[in-house]
Amino acid sequence: LQRCLGRRLRPAPSAHRASRAVRRDFERREPYNYLQVAFFQLKKLDQAVSAAHTFFVANPQHLQMREDIEKYRRMSGVKSDSFRDLEATPHWEEYESGLQHYDADEYLQAAARLEESLSEALSALEECRALCEGPWEDEDEEEEMQPGLYEAIAAHYIQVLKCRQQCVLEIATKPGRISATEDFIPSHLDLLQFAYSQVGNQTLAAECAASYLLFYPTDEPMLEKMKQYRTELGEDAAVTARQSIQHYVQRSLMEKKLIYYAVEHLGETFNDPDLWTPDELIPENLKEKYREDQEKQKQEALNVEEMEKRGPLPFEGIAVTMDSQQMNGTQRVVFDRVLTESECKDLLRLTKAAGEAGDGYRARRSPHTPHERFEGLTVLKAMQLAQNGDVEWRDAKLLLQASEKSRKIVESYFTPGKKLHFSFTHLVCRTAVDGEQEGRMDLSHPVHADNCLLDPEGQECWKEPPAYVYRDYSGILYLNDDFQGGGLFFTEMDTVTVTAEVHPKCGRLVAFSSGKENPHGVWAVSRGRRCAIALWYTHSREHAEQERVKAEELMEQGAVEQDQRDGDKHQGTDRSSRSSSEPRAPSRGTKPADQRQKPGLDRKQQPKVLRARDEF
Repeated sequence: LQRCLGRRLRPAPSAHRASRAVRRDFERREPYNYLQVAFFQLKKLDQAVSAAHTFFVANPQHLQMREDIEKYRRMSGVKSDSFRDLEATPHWEEYESGLQHYDADEYLQAAARLEESLSEALSALEECRALCEGPWEDEDEEEEMQPGLYEAIAAHYIQVLKCRQQCVLEIATKPGRISATEDFIPSHLDLLQFAYSQVGNQTLAAECAASYLLFYPTDEPMLEKMKQYRTELGEDAAVTARQSIQHYVQRSLMEKKLIYYAVEHLGETFNDPDLWTPDELIPENLKEKYREDQEKQKQEALNVEEMEKRGPLPFEGIAVTMDSQQMNGTQRVVFDRVLTESECKDLLRLTKAAGEAGDGYRARRSPHTPHERFEGLTVLKAMQLAQNGDVEWRDAKLLLQASEKSRKIVESYFTPGKKLHFSFTHLVCRTAVDGEQEGRMDLSHPVHADNCLLDPEGQECWKEPPAYVYRDYSGILYLNDDFQGGGLFFTEMDTVTVTAEVHPKCGRLVAFSSGKENPHGVWAVSRGRRCAIALWYTHSREHAEQERVKAEELMEQGAVEQDQRDGDKHQGTDRSSRSSSEPRAPSRGTKPADQRQKPGLDRKQQPKVLRARDEF
């Protein structure tokens, strides 16, 4: 083989063998990522667009390419037909077309497309199997190879057999997807038998049913259909499975038998890609092991589910909308109905009144993007504004209450029995700058982790200053959704592969652990104003939010003074207030503490205004 390759290819044959890493890059269509940049620089837009689209089809979560695709769509010189997949596999195109016809009850067209898909899939399977041939490739375990000749030959051959078996997963996995379509070949036959029966071709329907039964010989519904077809065609009619399917099943079963022998006697491992593998083919001792593994997985799933539930939440009416499993990660959750619509409106009014007061709440360019304006209000600043009469006490108090309610929810869900302290609380609004959104490609907040410095290239997150290493959990309590963009998203450590997205709405609380397991960012706010309460928590008492303590003291002081004033008013001794005939200032609240300003309050006795630490 080496001499043949040397004569044919020159120079050394090894130069023509790609490493696993290179092959993996080609499977992920990485070359098209580079090609689109090169074509763009060469001003070959159509080719750049095709390369970009081809890469994006296989990598739909790639943020940079998603932005590039949007950029190309906005370019005037780009043709719509340039967005084509240069690596499109024929069987997937036919399969999806067949399903569309099938769902539309167009069974004749569906059968034609599905037949073409099945034929192309079997051809692709043969190509994949042929590529399994070749030299031993267990690069990582080369030193562990058995020294004996027979053992080496057996190990090499088993490697080839396992590779061939995995080919069905390769052809059954749609580009851009991680998981293969289950029972890809049998499902073709099931769909075809029904389509043919609907167009009155019982002969082909029976042939497809017989072929399907080679995979699942005890399938009751298909056996009933087979009985029906035999009755309609007559008992004398010869109904047999397709030759190509018979060959496929027999060959696969023989390979599985050899592999399972190697698993049982030679210490090999095997993940069977097929659901239809007969039970009798699996050795008894392996069946027991598989049962134990399944029980273990089931128990682990129950444990995870139990951890996710975390017992009853401390408030009624709150719903867990998404948990970690649904968000494709760990230590993530979304709660709804944490606030009412009325409470959201009150807190939004607080941001508006604070902005008009101007003290410490002036909108400025966001530190993350020039396309947005950024406003932030701490709990202490809110209380000081209330004390000065610039905002209502009711609204400032609600900010404290809403954030405390969120803390209790997060604590009960993630760390029941272990106290969580506030690290920082920030009422934040991001507003899209009019006239500066055209062609925008950046994010409202770049991808980061909350307690470590993210290093995407090294796939690491360094827990060291200037990161807030003491933070343990994070939360965002949304107040509105009347804006465009601004959703939260989670990524892998590479900062580009999106794993989950959360769309803002009033009363929705998203909470997650603050470490490297939860890199996250915020999509650009392209229209309107997005407001939310950003929350960070810590188990460390020494890092608890000191401004919150001062804010709570101000709230209590205000409540006491308000009660005293109301007591004096009730006794008719309040000389400084207006006469009873004068109309009261409009106030939404009914409680005394909700009044905007306390008459007679000595401004000189106010606590010294502390400049809020800007953690952004």
